[in-house]
Amino acid sequence: MLKSISLEEIKKFWPKDAPDINNVPKYVSKYKKEKIVIKYGGNVLIDRNIFNSFIKDINILNKLGISIAVVHGGGPRIERELAEKKLPTKFINGLRVTDKNIIQIVEKVLIEFNKDIVNSLKKEGTDAISINSKMNNVINVLPEKKELGYVGIPDKINVNTIVNIINKKQIPVIAPLGLGVDNQTYNINGDTVANAIAKKLKARRLLLMTNVEGVYDDRKKLITEIKPFDLNNLIEWKVVQGGMIPKIKNCVDAVENGVRGVVILDGRKHHSILHEIFSDKGSGTLIRK
Repeated sequence: MLKSISLEEIKKFWPKDAPDINNVPKYVSKYKKEKIVIKYGGNVLIDRNIFNSFIKDINILNKLGISIAVVHGGGPRIERELAEKKLPTKFINGLRVTDKNIIQIVEKVLIEFNKDIVNSLKKEGTDAISINSKMNNVINVLPEKKELGYVGIPDKINVNTIVNIINKKQIPVIAPLGLGVDNQTYNINGDTVANAIAKKLKARRLLLMTNVEGVYDDRKKLITEIKPFDLNNLIEWKVVQGGMIPKIKNCVDAVENGVRGVVILDGRKHHSILHEIFSDKGSGTLIRK
């Protein structure tokens, strides 16, 4: 249950450049008993100012009593670490080929970032819990393809652990890592993890924070809302191309399997999460049936 919070209390922590504060109670009521999964990824991972804004938004959601789970990526940070160690990177269909040496670096970088998010939230006053391959692992994986090495796809998710954390008004912060049958660590695509968890939670919303405004039409105009069928057509017509294709397919899969709506939003914009949740206009592209 959401705790009752007055407008006067909200004013103490509501940012000036966030949506109209007078609408906040309406949306808090809307998300009562609902769950929101937020995936923090793309190049927004590197900019510390954007990171701090993200942390503040998550802290505000927690203060308002909204139930959320955070999934993060780490691609740009991994790239940086591999470049420093002069280790070449190869991709197959957008997925990093991950051998014994690379998986150790991937795991190290992702766990460090995971702890960074958790500790930053705690400094703001929000209790957060790390979920990764070394602590509270909830994802059992199957290998994706032999040629990809230690890259996995979620097979089983211990959703009870996530729900128990949420029920304690804590934030589960989930790294895109999982364990195979041999207890070997596998790297997983961050959107795939967020999608799998959102489906298990039957989330009201899955927010995918990235470094684009959303989905564009053939005239390069932002689409504010679209149905899965029309989204698939954009792929078929090659309006959506490259790295957006797997992201879009994850969105469609989520909406077709129990998630009420998926939003691709621009994580570079300050308080994009608040603008999405607490305004009719929203932020980015909403995909729903």
